[in-house]
Amino acid sequence: MHLTSSAMEMSAALKTLRLLWEETRAGWNDPVSRDFETNQWQTLETRVSAALRAMDVLAPVIMRAQKDCS
Repeated sequence: MHLTSSAMEMSAALKTLRLLWEETRAGWNDPVSRDFETNQWQTLETRVSAALRAMDVLAPVIMRAQKDCS
């Protein structure tokens, strides 16, 4: 498994989730939806975005280590 391809897959999944959340939010506007957005969706989006940034930093380091070890 390559970190770069995993990051691309995760990024695509996050984009899909964002689109689906926007569609859902258009028809679901009550205190529960706002609570979900604040306490679940935004937290998830923030953590996935942070993981993607970390994967971008780690990918070249791992590739270099694999090259050095082969």
